[in-house]
Amino acid sequence: MEDLSRPLVRDSEANLHAKLAPSGHGSGLLQQACQKLRDLTTVDRAVLVAFVASIGNLLQGWDNASIAGAMLYIKDEFKLDSMPMIEGCIMAMALFGATIITTLSGMLSNKFGRWAMLLTSAVLSFVSALLVIFWSQHVYMLLFARLIQGFSIGLAVTLVPLYIVETAPPDMRGKLSTFPQLSGSVGMFLSYCMVFWMSMLPKVSWRVMLGIQLIPSLIYSILTIFYLPETPSWLVSQGRVDEAKMVLQKLRRKEDVSGEMASLLEGTQVGDTPSIEEYLISTNESMLREKVIGNDEIIKLYGLPEDLHCVAYPLKRTNTEESAIGHSVSHGASFYDPVVNIIGSMHGLPEVAHGIFNELEQQGPIEGDEENQEETKEHELEHNRDGTYDSEHAYLIQPKPTNINDFVVCRKSGHIGGGWQLAWKMSSGYRLDGQMEGGMERVYLHEGGVPSSENLLDAPIDGNFIQATALVNKSVFHKSGHNIGIHSPNKDYRSTKWKDLLEPGVKRALVVGVGIQVLQQFAGINGILYYTPQILEQAGIGVLLSKFGISSSSVSILMSALTTLLMLPFICMAMWLMDRSGRRRILLVTIPILVVSLIVLVTVNIVNLSAELHALLSTMSVGIYFCIFVMGFGPIPNIFCSEIFPNKVRAICLAICSLIFWICDIIVTYTLPVLLRYIGLAGVFGVYAIVCVLAFVFVCLKVPETKNIPIEVIEEFYALGGSDTQIIQERKKENSEKLLV
Repeated sequence: MEDLSRPLVRDSEANLHAKLAPSGHGSGLLQQACQKLRDLTTVDRAVLVAFVASIGNLLQGWDNASIAGAMLYIKDEFKLDSMPMIEGCIMAMALFGATIITTLSGMLSNKFGRWAMLLTSAVLSFVSALLVIFWSQHVYMLLFARLIQGFSIGLAVTLVPLYIVETAPPDMRGKLSTFPQLSGSVGMFLSYCMVFWMSMLPKVSWRVMLGIQLIPSLIYSILTIFYLPETPSWLVSQGRVDEAKMVLQKLRRKEDVSGEMASLLEGTQVGDTPSIEEYLISTNESMLREKVIGNDEIIKLYGLPEDLHCVAYPLKRTNTEESAIGHSVSHGASFYDPVVNIIGSMHGLPEVAHGIFNELEQQGPIEGDEENQEETKEHELEHNRDGTYDSEHAYLIQPKPTNINDFVVCRKSGHIGGGWQLAWKMSSGYRLDGQMEGGMERVYLHEGGVPSSENLLDAPIDGNFIQATALVNKSVFHKSGHNIGIHSPNKDYRSTKWKDLLEPGVKRALVVGVGIQVLQQFAGINGILYYTPQILEQAGIGVLLSKFGISSSSVSILMSALTTLLMLPFICMAMWLMDRSGRRRILLVTIPILVVSLIVLVTVNIVNLSAELHALLSTMSVGIYFCIFVMGFGPIPNIFCSEIFPNKVRAICLAICSLIFWICDIIVTYTLPVLLRYIGLAGVFGVYAIVCVLAFVFVCLKVPETKNIPIEVIEEFYALGGSDTQIIQERKKENSEKLLV
């Protein structure tokens, strides 16, 4: 195994950085070029890992296209014209298998790991292809092979987004999480091209059409075994901290990953309610005390080691009853989800955080009187863990002692992405089983104050101080004597309990995740796919292609391939925009365009138009719908759902969202012919347009912007919003009772 104690950036790259580094102030362009080069050498491993993992979605897209083409020939061999039930089962068996395995995917991935389930998906796809090629002489064996393929698809659809989110850097999470959508479309296009080529041959073998998938499945299996690592989040949840650290070092191509490791450890608990506070932070205690007139509320914020710390004065100590969320709701914005409001206000702040702890390298230790220095020594955090470990308090760490500075934040590693930094403060109020000597609170810091807050200082804030918003919650770390340990009140942390899903923050996130999945499926994509061949036929494309000697079945396959090819540039555009414009803004811009496209399709199917104008408007509307859907409502629901849940319940919640996805897919697919019979094509598109309008309202009210925010911080926001809503409702009830009196 590679020696991870050495820098993961090669010497040649390091020397190149040194040569290119400008002296003094240097050239701005040269500095930008150096930074770009450093970014490339830092994140390319995460990009490659995401690309390899998304091959699972390529196999899904490949299968969707190949079965559509192969069914034209399967019907002839098995004489299925007189057995429509069997024909429907062949098409639906993979969907049925995906639905079944999705119900178990969360529990399986929690128990065996994300990597193991991705490998299982690849192997199942390979086995399914082998069964089709060598043992599908009977239709029931073909049904069994399709069921196995459905298991593979269900695991890939659920776990690939989860895997990518848990391995991607926060500032690239949106872009990399769009890989599954791109891979699925590429797989469909390649498969359609393959099926079209085979359909032009004198003798067509549908077994080869379906079975050729064993080649990409085998490649995926090999790459998964020898290249993909387990996710750091899952390793931390299993107590394999050292392995998680090594994986992060490889993914980030740097040795110092202590900030992310500390954030992962802090994300291993669910259920505690955070508070939102605002601090005035300085590295000079004397100066801060002068500014706040010697106020005794000054606290110390620690990175580790603790002799490098800052002092902070709480500008406005806002517990959950007086938070900025409550402020926004009380001022008439109650129809918005509180999480949308507070995260929206945070996105108005700078995305590059001030180097709070980095200043200490230049300014040295905090200045203060001797009493304060003695107080600092009393709270000094040792780098060593306690040598004794019991199963209740230390199961997150391996049996051998580990230096805490190996994985917790220090001067240069407090940044955890998106302008957020992680620090700690001491809290004497916490007691665990009556034996805790000193508790700790984690503090997620972001430079800038909540816009709704008040500045309690008369004097302006100058360059010697930093105003920061802080999310404060109980830490998994605790101080016992001079040692730092990790504790959790639950002995069975590794096993997720159903009651964890009822925690206010988890429940709120789950409702939003399920809602956006339902609206996506009922937004019309299946109806558009069903209608596309008819649209293209009306446009005369089929007649044009038939003049070149192409059969009607081959024409249908080629038109599907061209439709898929049209999507690819727009998916790439979505990848470029995802971490720039953000998920929420993309949805709010693209959904109205979907509504307009559907309204045009309703109009052309109601109003009597000439054949040419009907074909032109229909073709344009369908093309615009496809392109805009794959930019927004196609990839974003899966990306959003994989970001908003706490680590402990993330796999289970994502499995629930995926299960809802498959159920809605089945409902839409099998009710479409019935709807067409009773309300016609115009009625179907009208229903889809109404759903898109509802989706727009839902996104406005319930879907926050998650770009560039660490997933542990998103979890804190949802926990904060969940508790505040209950408090706000109680406050409104109290106010209404007072008015009645």
